[in-house]
Amino acid sequence: MDFEELLKLLKEELLNVLGESFSEYKEESKEDIEAFLEASKVKLERWTKLLVSKDLTVKDYEWLLKSQKDILVLKALYKAGASKRRLGHLKNKIIKTIVDTVVKVVL
Repeated sequence: MDFEELLKLLKEELLNVLGESFSEYKEESKEDIEAFLEASKVKLERWTKLLVSKDLTVKDYEWLLKSQKDILVLKALYKAGASKRRLGHLKNKIIKTIVDTVVKVVL
């Protein structure tokens, strides 16, 4: 498993998710997604390796990712006036997208 390739794929998938909900802010949100992935990179790599080796279940992996929600700051969308509720739903969708993409690629 090439983790750098997986990160690139995750970035693409997450930008698609943002494009579905906030197409007018996709470019501005790109920096937020990149910052989240960079801040989570070490943990994501460790957790993904544990998932591949079956030392983590998919449910455990998802739970660990949810622990990273606080560092997922969507500044561009917040500045644009998106409600906290809508941003919360988007964060959940982002976490689900990461889990689904990783499971599809590595398992």
